[in-house]
This record gives sequence, structure tokens and C-alpha cells, in this order.
Amino acid sequence: MNALPPQPVPLPLPVPDPRARDVVFDYAGMHAAVAGLVLPGNASMHVMSALETSRELIRHSYYRYEFATVAVTHSLLAVEHVLAERLAVEAPLQDLIERAAGAGLITAELAAGLDRGRLLRDKLTQGAVTSAAVGPARAVKLVRAVFDAVSLLLRPPAAAAAKAAGRSGAQPEDRLARLWEEHRRAPFPESFRGVDIAGVELILLDADVAAVLQRELDGGLDTQGIAVLWACIADLDTIVPLINEEYCASYVTRLRTMAGLAAARHIPAAT
Repeated sequence: MNALPPQPVPLPLPVPDPRARDVVFDYAGMHAAVAGLVLPGNASMHVMSALETSRELIRHSYYRYEFATVAVTHSLLAVEHVLAERLAVEAPLQDLIERAAGAGLITAELAAGLDRGRLLRDKLTQGAVTSAAVGPARAVKLVRAVFDAVSLLLRPPAAAAAKAAGRSGAQPEDRLARLWEEHRRAPFPESFRGVDIAGVELILLDADVAAVLQRELDGGLDTQGIAVLWACIADLDTIVPLINEEYCASYVTRLRTMAGLAAARHIPAAT
């Protein structure tokens, strides 16, 4: 007697992660959350794959909260590849971000967003945080910085520089003046007033950079001023990676970008 084949057991439906319920009402809400993460059409398959996977990880963090953190770290594969290709140099991601910002290829705000993602990845590597470090909403912001940076870096060089400068055909001198005016209107991060980071008092460094930038814009730095500027850059390079608070990171990254633009004026041209 032949026995009937066993009936297939239906697979269980995925269960929403209760930690994601504060973000969206249901899974359909995740589609709206990632709608702004649009893949650049001119990216390589390697970059497209990393970006698309990151977007889908955020979408499915509705069912597994940790996917949001993984999405951020995975997206860095795409921007690291594009930065290395655009700058034609192999270097750590932190160095690539700083070089791109200093060269005007990305804005100070984008550089700060990318660096926050990098710091998250470093903390995961060091065991300082877990894969539940960020939720879906925070992951969307961090991954959007990657999408925006990749789209900007993949533009033709002239168009990308103009876009990063915020105006068509802006020269480095124009960009420094524009960033300086923007910085003068920005309030100092109050929670960091009087704070010492790695031996550097942030408010004093801010004042020193402001003084040399104003002198540079007013007519140019002398030898002593250039020395002070490079000392400020060294201090900025030390503290920028150590700042986790979003506004302060953006504020200090803009300082570093302006200092780099000013310093570039005093580097002798190659002969």
C-alpha cells in the first residue's frame, strides 16, 4: 500500500520586531521611510549592489532591528570604493573623507555624515557597541549621506565641484568665503563650551581658526599665520574623529574644510 506524500507545512510568517514599532505603524511604512534612497544610475554593479542591499536591510529592519545598523556599515563599502576611485588613492576611509572634503568634492555636512557612519563601523569592530546601535530612522539618515555622496562623486568633475560648492562654477576662494559667512552665522555648540578633547579645548581652537581665516580673507597670512593655521589643522585632525554629537561634528568638520581651503592657497604649485 502506497502512503500519501506528507502535506507541506506552511512556513511561519515573519514577526515584526517590537523595537521597530515606534518607527512606523506597519511594514508598508518602511517603504515610505526608504523612498528617498534612490540608486544612482551611473554607478558600477559593485556600488549599486552595496547601496541596494543597504536600502533593503533598512526596509527589513521592521522584522529584525539589527539590520538597520548592518545597513549603515554595509553602505560604507560603496562610498569607500567610489572615494578611492575618484581620488585615485588607497587610504583608510577617514583619510578619504577628509581628502574629498578638503578638495571640495563633497560638502562639509556630507563629510560629517559619512564620518558618523565610519565611527559606528569602528565601534562595532572594537566591540564598543552592538548591532542594535542605531534604529531604522537613524540608519536612513546615515545611509542617505552615503547615497548623496556617491551621487555627487559620480557626477562629471566640473559639475560635482560646482554642486559641492553650492553654486555653479564656484572657485575655491569663493567657497572659502561662502563657508566662512555660513560659519559666522552658526552658533557654537553650547554643550562643548569649555570641553577639552584629546588635550584640545574646542572653543579656543575655534577662535584660533576663526582668527587666521579672517586674516587670510582680509589679505593673506604671513609666515607666522601659516604656521598657526597648520597647527590648527593638526588639532582638528585629532579631534574630528572623536566627536559623536551630530551638530558639533558638522561644526568642526566645516572648520577643518575651511582650514584646508586656506592652507591650499599657501602650498607651492608643482614645477
